[in-house]
Amino acid sequence: MADPAILPDDESPADAPAAPDGLPAEALRIAEALLFASAEPLAEKEIARRLPEGVRVREVLAELKAFYAPRGVNLVRVNDKWLMRTAADLGWLMSREAVEPKKLSRAALETLAIVAYHQPVTRAEVEEIRGVAISKGTMDVLLETGWVRMRGRRRAPGRPITYGTTEAFLLHFGLESIGDLPGLDELKGAGLFDGRLPPGFGVPAPSDDDALSDDEDPLEDGDALGELAPEPAANEDDAPTLALDAPRSLAGE
Repeated sequence: MADPAILPDDESPADAPAAPDGLPAEALRIAEALLFASAEPLAEKEIARRLPEGVRVREVLAELKAFYAPRGVNLVRVNDKWLMRTAADLGWLMSREAVEPKKLSRAALETLAIVAYHQPVTRAEVEEIRGVAISKGTMDVLLETGWVRMRGRRRAPGRPITYGTTEAFLLHFGLESIGDLPGLDELKGAGLFDGRLPPGFGVPAPSDDDALSDDEDPLEDGDALGELAPEPAANEDDAPTLALDAPRSLAGE
């Protein structure tokens, strides 16, 4: 097969993405090469910096995403970063049949959902929302999965640590942004809420902005080491087990 780089002007590879009017084919090739070579999600600004002058990076990425949508590898956006990943329906090809999947405990899943919707949130705030104390081990196992991170310290007595979600959380649950979490109507449709909700009840609009909020201070030296010190589970319900294949939906899949 001829090298695409030396094909005559009137020929092009049959499986190459077509460049729309006004969008240079070279821009598609450059973005495709960068994404293919990157081992980590690539920020839009990094891709834009390598494109020809005047080319809109969002248009290039949208065209590539559409081209790869029916293929074995898809182009996926996570916040303002992009990456190539195996199509969801082919994920079984990458699984190890010898590994027995384990689930997160109910307490860990509930804690993860609260962190996702209410971030930045402290341990005490999680306990207030759940209505029950959580063991230190429950939060530790979420930190170990890479789905939850320590953000900073609340400007309040005791200066408690605040928690939020990570890009790994978005990737695992197939979300482009934290705003794609299901809202109240979707949760009702999934049967998670019935018609007897308290007056004025609502689902918070989550935000995982990296910038600290007005009531947060930066983390201090040693915070990460101190947080992961082992501690027994408070009760059997809170005993966490590391999830190798955790549920893909916070809506109770």
